Amino acid sequence: MELPEAKQKFIEAWGKLGSEWGINRTMAQVHALLLVTPTELTTEEIMESLSISRGNANMTLRELIGWGLVEKRHKAGERKEYFFADKDTWNIARQVAKERRKRELEPVMKILDELVKVKGDSKDVNFATFNKSVTDINRMAKNVDRTLDTMLKAEENWFWGSIFKMFK
Repeated sequence: MELPEAKQKFIEAWGKLGSEWGINRTMAQVHALLLVTPTELTTEEIMESLSISRGNANMTLRELIGWGLVEKRHKAGERKEYFFADKDTWNIARQVAKERRKRELEPVMKILDELVKVKGDSKDVNFATFNKSVTDINRMAKNVDRTLDTMLKAEENWFWGSIFKMFK
């Protein structure tokens, strides 16, 4: 397999994987393209490489910037905007975890914190079932949050070393 074919295969696979994780397929494909490209790309280059419209490219790039996965760069004397993705996979994993925590886990934890305070008769089977389920899910969410917090603050080698120690 030659490099252009391998790049295309990676971009398609990353796009499919992204959509499995709840991320827009095009967003994942643009990110993949920027990951395997050593230099910055313009919107036009991204559009041409992925055969997407300007509107789709602009919207996707804004979203990737919002996720902290892509940065916009300018070159002196040029009006074009250039886009670049960090190639460090640990930084990418931490940034995705940080954004997913903010967008998904924190809102759920806020609701669960309210729901564990619901008053009721502990002898009522409906209340007891509700209370146990909500309390257990809340406890698990807080454990996930603490794990993410550790990951976000950790260096890669320390984090994976700690994880692997748990399985010995």
